Amino acid sequence: MAANIFGQGRRRLTLFYSLIMCVFLIALIFIAHKTLEWSIFSEQARELLDTAGNVAEAQAYFNQHPGLTLEDAGYKSTNDRLFFYVFNQDGRLSNFARASFHIEPFILDVVSNWQAQEGEVSVFGRKNEREQVTRIMMTAKTVVNDDGSVQTVYVGKDVTAMYNGLQKSTYAMVVLGIVALLLATVLGHILSGRAMVPLREAYEKQRQFAADASHELRTPLAVVMASADLLENDPSITSPFLKQVIADVRDEVKKMTRLVSDLLLVARSDNKALKLKLQKFDAAELLSQTARLMQPLADKKHIALDIRNCDAHVIQADEQKIKQLMLILVDNAVKYTPDGGEVHVGFEKAPQGRVRFFVQDTGIGIAKEDQRRIFDRFYRVDKARSREMGGNGLGLSIAQEIVNLHHGSIEVTSTLGKGTRFTVELRTKAKAKTA
Repeated sequence: MAANIFGQGRRRLTLFYSLIMCVFLIALIFIAHKTLEWSIFSEQARELLDTAGNVAEAQAYFNQHPGLTLEDAGYKSTNDRLFFYVFNQDGRLSNFARASFHIEPFILDVVSNWQAQEGEVSVFGRKNEREQVTRIMMTAKTVVNDDGSVQTVYVGKDVTAMYNGLQKSTYAMVVLGIVALLLATVLGHILSGRAMVPLREAYEKQRQFAADASHELRTPLAVVMASADLLENDPSITSPFLKQVIADVRDEVKKMTRLVSDLLLVARSDNKALKLKLQKFDAAELLSQTARLMQPLADKKHIALDIRNCDAHVIQADEQKIKQLMLILVDNAVKYTPDGGEVHVGFEKAPQGRVRFFVQDTGIGIAKEDQRRIFDRFYRVDKARSREMGGNGLGLSIAQEIVNLHHGSIEVTSTLGKGTRFTVELRTKAKAKTA
């Protein structure tokens, strides 16, 4: 069990480290991609806007001096990927610096359908026959002539290579991110393993101490119990006070013996020293017997202890451990049910090859946030009430351990203030396997 606990803890730490690194790398790649895209777009947009302004000024000057060319008017492109087209208000092309013939149809198609706003910069993309995406960045500027006529200047640039470079750099970052994530996962696994070393050592020392102490305490407790029995039966002791002291000593020794037995069982479970002694018996008869054992305590608290559907259910299991399991559940139900309440035990329909019994009470109930922890060792929902009733926080942990030994399941459903129901499902034929 200890190996499973630490193995699960290490896997959880590794997963936690990996998730953190994954989120960090995804955020880093996304931010880097957007930053590169923004830097490329902003610089290209600035260049296009400046060029559009120059072309518009040159075109206005050209309109005033028809005999000149744009080059004579002072405009000269310094980039062969830049192009412009000047259209009159009737849609006729009046001037241009042509783009590559491969993309010119695409550009003219964009111009005919684009409702451009003054100063707007947009990127357009289209796939060619080879499924490759061509991207152009364009802007538009209006030229108003002295005679009131209006011309529109469309300036653009082929930015396919730049966006392809951005795409490749993003792919490269993704690959590097995956490699970094794998390295981080391996490193996280190593670090989580190292973090578990002192915890494992402390746990082993604690477990060994519990096992040694429990084993060593059994003999002196047995001696004290035997001495208390002798004193209780001694006719020479007539003082009521001394008799009460002896009775109190016996009660406390019983509690201590039960705690030591529970600790020893837990320690043996951790050492995988628990083995099942399989035999056939009637689980229904065992549950009825367990309920009868608890009847005096139930009568003392005026609790109705009801046995339901206890027809014969023969199973092959460890009878002593199943009896201990039933006793823990019924004992808890009676202890945590107020005076005048009800406790019901019995069997219900189960799948083929399995048996299912329940213990239900009308007690104090368990809060939803506590239900997932009640099977933890030494965990007590109400510490003050548990101490008052003699609880040590090991009962349900041992119950779950017994169920796990038999490859069964135990479930709890509870409503605070209304009661609790434990349902146990076991195989009719358990396998002889160590913990």
